[in-house]
Amino acid sequence: MIDLTFPDNSVRAFEPGVTGAEIAAGISKSLAKKAVAVAIDGTLADLSEPIRSDAKLEIVTRDDPRALELIRHDAAHVMAEAVQELWPGTQVTIGPVIENGFYYDFKRDEPFTPDDLPVIEKKMREIIQRGDAFTKEVWSREEAKRHFLSKGETYKVELLDAIPEGEDVKIYKQGDWLDLCRGPHMASTKQIGDAFKLMKVAGAYWRGDSDNEMLTRIYGTAWANEAELKAYLHMLEEAEKRDHRKLGREMDLFHFQEEGPGVVFWHAKGWSLFQSLVSYMRRRLAEDYDEVNAPQILDTSLWETSGHWGWYKENMFSVQCADPEAEDTRLFALKPMNCPGHVQIFKHGLKSYRDLPLRLAEFGAVHRYEPSGAMHGLMRVRGFTQDDAHVFCTEEQLAEECLKINELILSTYADFGFDEIVVKLSTRPEKRVGSDASWDHAEAVMGKVLKTIEAQSGGRIKTGILEGEGAFYGPKFEYTLRDAIGREWQCGTTQVDFNLPERFGAFYVDANGEKKTPVMVHRAICGSMERFLGILIENYAGHFPLWLAPQQVVVTTITSDADDYAREVLAAMKKAGLRAEIDLRNEKINYKVREHSLAKTPVIVVCGKREAEERTVNIRRLGSKHQTAMGLDEAVSSLVDEAIAPDLRRDAE
Repeated sequence: MIDLTFPDNSVRAFEPGVTGAEIAAGISKSLAKKAVAVAIDGTLADLSEPIRSDAKLEIVTRDDPRALELIRHDAAHVMAEAVQELWPGTQVTIGPVIENGFYYDFKRDEPFTPDDLPVIEKKMREIIQRGDAFTKEVWSREEAKRHFLSKGETYKVELLDAIPEGEDVKIYKQGDWLDLCRGPHMASTKQIGDAFKLMKVAGAYWRGDSDNEMLTRIYGTAWANEAELKAYLHMLEEAEKRDHRKLGREMDLFHFQEEGPGVVFWHAKGWSLFQSLVSYMRRRLAEDYDEVNAPQILDTSLWETSGHWGWYKENMFSVQCADPEAEDTRLFALKPMNCPGHVQIFKHGLKSYRDLPLRLAEFGAVHRYEPSGAMHGLMRVRGFTQDDAHVFCTEEQLAEECLKINELILSTYADFGFDEIVVKLSTRPEKRVGSDASWDHAEAVMGKVLKTIEAQSGGRIKTGILEGEGAFYGPKFEYTLRDAIGREWQCGTTQVDFNLPERFGAFYVDANGEKKTPVMVHRAICGSMERFLGILIENYAGHFPLWLAPQQVVVTTITSDADDYAREVLAAMKKAGLRAEIDLRNEKINYKVREHSLAKTPVIVVCGKREAEERTVNIRRLGSKHQTAMGLDEAVSSLVDEAIAPDLRRDAE
């Protein structure tokens, strides 16, 4: 007999080889009907999987969040079957589950088009209604090869050759259709439901290698119910409206061009926005951090010492003097990160335990190679600025420093309106540096800090553990924020590093006069300033709060009779420190308002003949059709007060 432990901690004995389906049926008919999979010691498996040893067991129903991956996986198989029913001879290659959906790559003489998607969807719904059971078979490698070669599925044969010797070759069937697959799957196609949609077609190289043949990829999304599908599609519509690349053009913030792939051409308004963010961050750091600046180009020997040349070389840009006769022909590298430079600054001059913690911050320009297909506006670039900092401290100071960093990160996000935050601790990976004792200590400290973070927030901040996801040099916290339309963005990090200070021989002198290696904590809040601005543009949909808006006010006229007064209004706004411009064009006021609204100017100040005579203004807010009349001095004072940054407002209170 085997003992199976259920979620309520009850233990029951079963014959070896019992299946999840049999256990569910033994509990109740309703559970057997709802069940789609079983979790054995936390790992999802088919309901038909024989259980042969003691284990923790959960029956997974369709409304369990873990079932969503199965719904998408099964939908991918059904899509592949639909394609081959509609277009016999099409080769099926790889079809994984991805975030929010799934895809499959196909080899077909004539690539698919968006017009094919409704046809495939209709066929998928037919297959789902058949309710064919998903069944698993284990074949010999030779049997599988013969089958796929007989069908002309050469890509499947290549995949078979990649399966390690001794590993089972699993085949999943649904009716007469089958595919090579690791599984698991639900019990039948009917459990997929109707909440799915095919989204787009794209080209994709076989195995992501541009030297290989181009295939056609079909993307789809699938959800547990229609409400979730509709919510997701609505979010995509909102995301398209908020696309920072589109808003960047409309607001005249930045552009990209072929001569500078992956680097940003900031326009005046965009650079103003960038500098407002940097100024805010600089103020937040002023009390506790020393701002430094390390060189962008350093000899590759430094990167060899740090380990980056071995670990990260393919993502680094190297430079050399173009003149072969030059005196210095060494190979240099553009820095992909700031940490080695900060260690050099720490090492310059003898450090005592009394100097710790030493906190060094830098808005450092870094460069990393990203494949052209991976670049995406401000979100994924080759050249960007990090709001980077490194804290050098003793082991005894580590917990307090992590809590101080956490407070800074959370309060910063709150200032930008982000209040749904998840903090996760990533623990030691399989490949790592440092002793187990060092890892034990760091993980214990950070585990306690994580509990403190959750307790201090009253449960508002969600926490979790990412087993084995830490950096090779130490454990880390990852901060993920949720934006206005529900998307999640991983931004901030706090990373403990045992490796770099030791590699460079950094030390401090302790109270006993002995040399000790400091703990180094890598800390970022925005991460990439460019990416964070992209997130902010989309979160606010370009409707920035007044303190952050690149252009806060535009003063415009109804008639030319008010031009001189409008110039006076502009001068008053600028003297008060507002970022204001003027529009004296001979255009209708409604045309001007529409144009400035498209550019997302928060405040439009309208001046006409009457306003000039009465020394008043009409204030119109972005997104509103209403105007508010007030005296010039009152208007300037009100806008200046509204434009105070949240950190400065706190300081003034």
